[in-house]
Amino acid sequence: MKTDLDELMRTNDIDALLVTGPGQHNPALVYLTGGGHMTQADLIKKRGHPGILFHNSMERDEAAKSGLETRSYSNYPFMELLKETNQNRLQAIVLRYQKMLNDAGMTAGRIALYGRVDLENGFATFKALQEAMPALELVGYQDEDILLQAMATKDEQEISRIRQMGKITTQVVASVADFLSTRPVRNGILLDPCGEPLTIAEVKSRINLWLAEAGAENPEGAIFAIGHDAGVPHSIGNPADQLRLGQTIVFDIYPCEAGGGYFYDFTRTWCLGYAPDEAQALYENVLAVYQQIIAELKVNRLFKDYQLRTCELFEVQGHPTIKTNPETEAGYVHSLGHGVGLHIHERPFSGATATVSEILAPGSVITIEPGLYYPERGLGMRLEDTLWVRPDGNFEILAEYPLDLVIPVK
Repeated sequence: MKTDLDELMRTNDIDALLVTGPGQHNPALVYLTGGGHMTQADLIKKRGHPGILFHNSMERDEAAKSGLETRSYSNYPFMELLKETNQNRLQAIVLRYQKMLNDAGMTAGRIALYGRVDLENGFATFKALQEAMPALELVGYQDEDILLQAMATKDEQEISRIRQMGKITTQVVASVADFLSTRPVRNGILLDPCGEPLTIAEVKSRINLWLAEAGAENPEGAIFAIGHDAGVPHSIGNPADQLRLGQTIVFDIYPCEAGGGYFYDFTRTWCLGYAPDEAQALYENVLAVYQQIIAELKVNRLFKDYQLRTCELFEVQGHPTIKTNPETEAGYVHSLGHGVGLHIHERPFSGATATVSEILAPGSVITIEPGLYYPERGLGMRLEDTLWVRPDGNFEILAEYPLDLVIPVK
């Protein structure tokens, strides 16, 4: 949690965080500020201190909503900095960073860099800053990232925001189901309101509209894949594909708060009108594993233990899994789940590269999403819900929704 941040900085020998970029769709800055409409900002958080938020003067009111100490870039007039650096724009930017770091009390020590910047500009800026301030060591992370460790458990306010996103998500899913169930059918194909074959593109346009109306965004898109594409886990679906009765449709939706805040992750698999015997059998296999894993979840257990358990359960049913064949493209081919927060995928992870620190700790928000995939047979099946590990150690689905396979069509 955020309350762990200073201790994580101490453990990793980090004296300060420097977070840069826009205030929206920038998880590190949203995490530390709460979000806000800032086109560009820099936050310098010294260990043991809340931090100083540097911002454009026109966005001072948005910056103030963070509750942090704020300071306008106008305190460091850029035209004067250009004069000091003989009109060298890169050196002027570096000089402004030097002055901001001095004002934040950071002239020496280890600083971890975070945020969202264009690679070419960020590399040039921070390389030059390191050269200009050799007493500072600028640090980046690949593993055991400080912020991702803190984000792995959520406080009550974060849970409330994710829960609200779950409510919006399931409302939109219900709207999609209602829309599909009222479509007329011709030759086994659903028709749109104009009497033409209903396509995935039309359904996705309505998903985006309904999310926007509810105050959410869909920056990562959505999976709405039918037939062969339903059997390829991350196929988003062919926009031109028509919706046919009896084919499996994997509907994986993962929107976030408007402005790039907290995500929700949810999947159902549907057959329109009826389910062929083969699809029904596959659904029953996935549902059984989903229910078994949910029933076995225990607090503070390694998340990857349940990945192994999922493989065992599917193999007993006779399906290939990545436990016995890591290269398989049929059967169970992915990990059981992942954390959800300001990133759609964050700690804790359950896959092969998950570490021993990735446990189902109180405050974790995770997905449970077993699935089976047979693309050559035109079949894919996945069920997914987002769960919160409550402080009392119980697991709660944050947005309940029916697990039904068949969407009746009138």
